[in-house]
Amino acid sequence: MVQIIISCTSINIKMPNVVNTQIAETRETFQTLLELSRLLCTGLDPETLTICVRLCECGVNPEALASIVNELRREVAFLDQSKNEIQE
Repeated sequence: MVQIIISCTSINIKMPNVVNTQIAETRETFQTLLELSRLLCTGLDPETLTICVRLCECGVNPEALASIVNELRREVAFLDQSKNEIQE
């Protein structure tokens, strides 16, 4: 009976290390993606980049996603321009 408890405890001790390693690797990967995004002048902030990555992981076509992001940017720019013209 004591052996089972010790075994479970040792497994639990190893598990957080594995999880911590995975978290560290995920953060490092994301930081690399964020740096690439900045170097390519995508204009994506960390939150938007996270959403895009998650959508791609769920099977969304990256080219279609890029087209949608570009279209949304054009729409926002048009709305901002229209708003500025109305205020003048």
